[in-house]
Amino acid sequence: MTLSAKAASKRTRDICALAPIVPVLVIEDAGNARSLAEALVAGGLPALEVTLRTPAALEAIRVMSEVAGGHVGAGTLITPEDVRVAKAAGATFGVSPGATDALIAACEEEELPLLPGAATASEAMRLLERGYDMLKFFPAEASGGAPALKAIGAPLPQITFCPTGGVSPANVRAYLDLPNVLCAGGSWVAPQDKIASGDWTGIEGLAREAAQLARHR
Repeated sequence: MTLSAKAASKRTRDICALAPIVPVLVIEDAGNARSLAEALVAGGLPALEVTLRTPAALEAIRVMSEVAGGHVGAGTLITPEDVRVAKAAGATFGVSPGATDALIAACEEEELPLLPGAATASEAMRLLERGYDMLKFFPAEASGGAPALKAIGAPLPQITFCPTGGVSPANVRAYLDLPNVLCAGGSWVAPQDKIASGDWTGIEGLAREAAQLARHR
Protein backbone atom coordinates (compact mmCIF):
# COMPACT_ATOMS: atom_id res chain seq x y z
CA MET A 1 0.00 0.00 0.00
CA THR A 2 1.29 3.46 -0.84
CA LEU A 3 0.41 6.94 0.35
CA SER A 4 -1.04 9.11 -2.38
CA ALA A 5 0.53 12.48 -3.07
CA LYS A 6 -2.69 14.26 -2.14
CA ALA A 7 -2.96 12.43 1.19
CA ALA A 8 0.73 12.94 1.89
CA SER A 9 0.52 16.66 1.26
CA LYS A 10 -2.57 16.91 3.48
CA ARG A 11 -0.73 15.21 6.36
CA THR A 12 2.30 17.44 5.87
CA ARG A 13 0.08 20.53 5.85
CA ASP A 14 -1.54 19.41 9.12
CA ILE A 15 1.90 19.06 10.73
CA CYS A 16 3.06 22.43 9.41
CA ALA A 17 -0.07 24.04 10.84
CA LEU A 18 0.80 22.99 14.39
CA ALA A 19 3.08 26.00 15.01
CA PRO A 20 4.52 28.96 13.13
CA ILE A 21 8.09 27.65 13.42
CA VAL A 22 9.50 24.21 12.70
CA PRO A 23 12.84 23.90 14.51
CA VAL A 24 15.60 22.67 12.17
CA LEU A 25 17.87 20.60 14.39
CA VAL A 26 21.45 19.43 13.86
CA ILE A 27 22.09 17.01 16.72
CA GLU A 28 25.65 15.92 17.46
CA ASP A 29 24.88 13.95 20.64
CA ALA A 30 21.75 11.79 20.86
CA GLY A 31 22.05 12.01 24.62
CA ASN A 32 20.61 15.53 24.36
CA ALA A 33 17.71 14.53 22.13
CA ARG A 34 15.01 13.84 24.70
CA SER A 35 15.61 16.97 26.76
CA LEU A 36 15.81 19.09 23.61
CA ALA A 37 12.52 17.72 22.27
CA GLU A 38 10.80 18.15 25.64
CA ALA A 39 11.93 21.78 25.84
CA LEU A 40 10.78 22.63 22.32
CA VAL A 41 7.42 20.90 22.72
CA ALA A 42 6.86 22.54 26.12
CA GLY A 43 7.60 25.88 24.47
CA GLY A 44 4.87 25.32 21.90
CA LEU A 45 6.81 23.95 18.91
CA PRO A 46 5.71 20.32 18.48
CA ALA A 47 6.87 19.73 14.89
CA LEU A 48 10.60 19.01 14.92
CA GLU A 49 12.92 18.47 11.96
CA VAL A 50 16.05 16.46 12.73
CA THR A 51 18.49 16.78 9.85
CA LEU A 52 20.28 13.64 8.72
CA ARG A 53 23.63 15.41 8.79
CA THR A 54 25.24 13.74 11.78
CA PRO A 55 25.88 10.15 12.91
CA ALA A 56 23.60 10.80 15.89
CA ALA A 57 20.58 11.85 13.82
CA LEU A 58 18.75 8.52 13.54
CA GLU A 59 19.17 7.71 17.22
CA ALA A 60 17.98 11.22 18.05
CA ILE A 61 14.84 10.62 15.98
CA ARG A 62 14.23 7.34 17.84
CA VAL A 63 14.50 9.07 21.20
CA MET A 64 12.51 12.15 20.23
CA SER A 65 9.69 10.09 18.75
CA GLU A 66 8.91 8.92 22.28
CA VAL A 67 8.32 12.44 23.61
CA ALA A 68 4.64 13.09 24.22
CA GLY A 69 3.12 15.77 22.03
CA GLY A 70 5.99 15.82 19.56
CA HIS A 71 5.94 15.15 15.82
CA VAL A 72 9.45 14.26 14.71
CA GLY A 73 10.49 14.47 11.10
CA ALA A 74 13.69 13.68 9.25
CA GLY A 75 15.28 16.45 7.26
CA THR A 76 17.78 16.44 4.43
CA LEU A 77 16.21 13.37 2.84
CA ILE A 78 18.13 12.83 -0.39
CA THR A 79 17.87 9.16 -1.32
CA PRO A 80 15.29 6.37 -1.02
CA GLU A 81 17.55 4.76 1.60
CA ASP A 82 17.34 7.96 3.68
CA VAL A 83 13.58 7.60 3.58
CA ARG A 84 13.64 3.97 4.68
CA VAL A 85 15.99 4.46 7.62
CA ALA A 86 14.20 7.61 8.75
CA LYS A 87 10.83 5.86 8.77
CA ALA A 88 12.32 2.88 10.61
CA ALA A 89 13.75 5.24 13.22
CA GLY A 90 10.30 6.66 13.95
CA ALA A 91 10.07 9.76 11.77
CA THR A 92 6.46 10.75 11.07
CA PHE A 93 7.28 13.11 8.20
CA GLY A 94 10.17 13.94 5.92
CA VAL A 95 11.74 17.12 4.59
CA SER A 96 13.92 17.45 1.52
CA PRO A 97 15.89 20.37 0.05
CA GLY A 98 14.51 19.46 -3.37
CA ALA A 99 12.60 16.61 -4.96
CA THR A 100 13.36 13.71 -7.28
CA ASP A 101 11.09 11.06 -8.71
CA ALA A 102 12.93 8.36 -6.74
CA LEU A 103 12.65 10.24 -3.46
CA ILE A 104 8.95 10.97 -3.90
CA ALA A 105 8.26 7.35 -4.85
CA ALA A 106 10.11 6.09 -1.77
CA CYS A 107 8.16 8.40 0.54
CA GLU A 108 4.86 7.30 -0.97
CA GLU A 109 5.86 3.63 -0.71
CA GLU A 110 6.97 4.02 2.91
CA GLU A 111 3.88 6.14 3.66
CA LEU A 112 6.07 8.96 4.95
CA PRO A 113 4.49 12.39 4.33
CA LEU A 114 7.01 14.61 2.54
CA LEU A 115 7.66 18.34 2.57
CA PRO A 116 9.55 18.60 -0.74
CA GLY A 117 11.74 21.56 -1.56
CA ALA A 118 11.30 24.02 -4.41
CA ALA A 119 13.06 27.28 -5.19
CA THR A 120 11.48 28.27 -8.50
CA ALA A 121 8.03 28.50 -10.05
CA SER A 122 8.84 25.61 -12.40
CA GLU A 123 9.87 23.33 -9.53
CA ALA A 124 6.75 24.26 -7.61
CA MET A 125 4.56 23.62 -10.66
CA ARG A 126 6.08 20.18 -11.22
CA LEU A 127 5.37 19.21 -7.63
CA LEU A 128 1.83 20.60 -7.85
CA GLU A 129 1.33 18.52 -10.99
CA ARG A 130 2.24 15.45 -8.93
CA GLY A 131 -0.24 16.38 -6.21
CA TYR A 132 1.98 18.22 -3.72
CA ASP A 133 0.69 21.65 -2.68
CA MET A 134 2.56 22.06 0.64
CA LEU A 135 6.20 22.77 -0.18
CA LYS A 136 9.45 23.88 1.39
CA PHE A 137 10.87 27.09 -0.13
CA PHE A 138 14.63 26.48 0.00
CA PRO A 139 17.08 28.09 0.25
CA ALA A 140 14.75 30.91 1.19
CA GLU A 141 17.04 33.91 1.63
CA ALA A 142 19.47 32.88 -1.11
CA SER A 143 16.52 32.45 -3.50
CA GLY A 144 15.29 36.01 -3.06
CA GLY A 145 13.67 35.89 0.36
CA ALA A 146 10.14 36.98 1.15
CA PRO A 147 9.79 39.18 -1.98
CA ALA A 148 10.59 36.21 -4.23
CA LEU A 149 8.16 33.95 -2.40
CA LYS A 150 5.45 36.61 -2.61
CA ALA A 151 6.04 36.86 -6.36
CA ILE A 152 5.81 33.07 -6.80
CA GLY A 153 2.59 33.04 -4.82
CA ALA A 154 0.81 35.47 -7.11
CA PRO A 155 0.35 33.03 -10.04
CA LEU A 156 0.37 29.92 -7.80
CA PRO A 157 -2.01 30.73 -4.93
CA GLN A 158 -2.93 27.06 -4.50
CA ILE A 159 0.55 26.25 -3.18
CA THR A 160 1.55 26.89 0.44
CA PHE A 161 5.15 27.08 1.61
CA CYS A 162 7.41 26.58 4.60
CA PRO A 163 10.42 28.85 3.87
CA THR A 164 13.70 27.54 5.27
CA GLY A 165 17.30 28.61 4.90
CA GLY A 166 18.48 31.91 6.28
CA VAL A 167 15.23 32.51 8.16
CA SER A 168 15.91 34.33 11.44
CA PRO A 169 14.16 36.45 14.06
CA ALA A 170 15.11 39.49 11.96
CA ASN A 171 13.22 38.40 8.84
CA VAL A 172 10.75 35.71 9.89
CA ARG A 173 7.86 38.16 10.23
CA ALA A 174 8.19 39.11 6.56
CA TYR A 175 7.70 35.45 5.61
CA LEU A 176 4.89 34.65 8.04
CA ASP A 177 2.91 37.66 6.85
CA LEU A 178 2.70 36.23 3.33
CA PRO A 179 -0.64 34.57 2.48
CA ASN A 180 1.14 31.56 0.93
CA VAL A 181 3.24 30.80 4.03
CA LEU A 182 1.93 28.48 6.73
CA CYS A 183 5.09 28.21 8.82
CA ALA A 184 8.85 28.67 8.58
CA GLY A 185 11.82 26.49 9.39
CA GLY A 186 14.51 27.93 11.65
CA SER A 187 17.47 26.84 13.72
CA TRP A 188 17.69 29.84 16.06
CA VAL A 189 15.28 28.28 18.56
CA ALA A 190 17.84 25.58 19.38
CA PRO A 191 21.31 27.15 19.18
CA GLN A 192 24.26 24.80 19.49
CA ASP A 193 25.71 26.60 22.51
CA LYS A 194 22.51 26.13 24.51
CA ILE A 195 22.24 22.48 23.46
CA ALA A 196 25.87 21.83 24.44
CA SER A 197 25.41 23.48 27.85
CA GLY A 198 22.07 21.80 28.50
CA ASP A 199 20.22 25.10 28.79
CA TRP A 200 16.80 23.56 28.24
CA THR A 201 15.03 26.40 30.05
CA GLY A 202 16.63 28.86 27.65
CA ILE A 203 15.59 26.78 24.64
CA GLU A 204 12.05 26.49 25.97
CA GLY A 205 11.98 30.26 26.26
CA LEU A 206 13.14 30.72 22.67
CA ALA A 207 10.51 28.23 21.54
CA ARG A 208 7.81 30.05 23.47
CA GLU A 209 8.76 33.35 21.82
CA ALA A 210 8.67 31.71 18.37
CA ALA A 211 5.31 30.09 19.06
CA GLN A 212 3.84 33.54 19.77
CA LEU A 213 4.57 34.67 16.22
CA ALA A 214 1.32 33.11 14.98
CA ARG A 215 -0.79 35.37 17.16
CA HIS A 216 0.11 38.46 15.15
CA ARG A 217 -1.02 37.09 11.79
